[in-house]
Amino acid sequence: MTGLDRSARRVLDMAARDDAPPIETLSPEEARSGFLEGFARLQKPLEDVAATQERFLGPLRLRIWRGQRAPVDHAPALLYLHGGGWVIGAPESHEDICRILANLAGAVVVSPDYRLAPDHPYPAALEDCAAVLADMAAHGDRYGIDPGRIAVGGDSAGGNLAAVLALMARDGTLPQVTAQILIYPVTDQRQTSDSYAAYATDFGLTAAGMAWFRAHYLPEGVDRTDWRLSPLLASSLHGIAPAFVALAGHDVLYDEGAAYAERLKTEAEAIVRTWPGQIHGFVSMGGMIPEALEALTAAAEAWERFDAKGGGARR
Repeated sequence: MTGLDRSARRVLDMAARDDAPPIETLSPEEARSGFLEGFARLQKPLEDVAATQERFLGPLRLRIWRGQRAPVDHAPALLYLHGGGWVIGAPESHEDICRILANLAGAVVVSPDYRLAPDHPYPAALEDCAAVLADMAAHGDRYGIDPGRIAVGGDSAGGNLAAVLALMARDGTLPQVTAQILIYPVTDQRQTSDSYAAYATDFGLTAAGMAWFRAHYLPEGVDRTDWRLSPLLASSLHGIAPAFVALAGHDVLYDEGAAYAERLKTEAEAIVRTWPGQIHGFVSMGGMIPEALEALTAAAEAWERFDAKGGGARR
């Protein structure tokens, strides 16, 4: 990989000055609190959208944003699943991404406050996200969306959940989706790729931090090679929805993301973009990293292209 982008170096230097304790030394409660208190300083002010809404699916809270160009009904929709290692994060921590994508694509973006580990380990988060996708498809009128034009997306742990939902949709256990947006996704819970060694420390997300996340998310004895945890290890990706994959070059997750992207290109359809000088999480750092908007613009363009070929073309 090339050297770090200047913007990524600024973020890492700021983190070094803060001298915060490594996440693996914290309790989940401490990690959540620190993350929710600090994420906003890395982001731009939130974009205005046409409408915002909060609703509930049973006990599950949903945040919904209708983009500036989105029609009032039968809009294309994205189920966006926030990152945070299945332990931290919330729709609010990724609201900047959701608003930008809603505006860029003229769409409705729905983000669930899915249950977090370790209080609710696997498969709780996956079950919550699957329930929202099923509800969106069954009750499109409630969301003002076209149930035949739903995409799934997410970053990091959310990218993992989105990839698994797309496989479940392919297999018929969930409604069909028209596209997937995968931003530096977790695709292999074995955590043994070369990028885990190359970027183990000093680039934001660390190998030790990822081990901490996994230990909280996965119950003792669970098979880490199960495709519902490690979609890279699925026997086939044929028939899956087309994907946009964004990767950061200086990221412990780079190798598994690149490997999954290569399989998607070979077995299905994928548009893959790599930001070689970027770090994990850069798309959530638009206030300091201009490449974040580049990635989201590329994602929205790919999504609209896939939508036009799939659900959008049927209208």
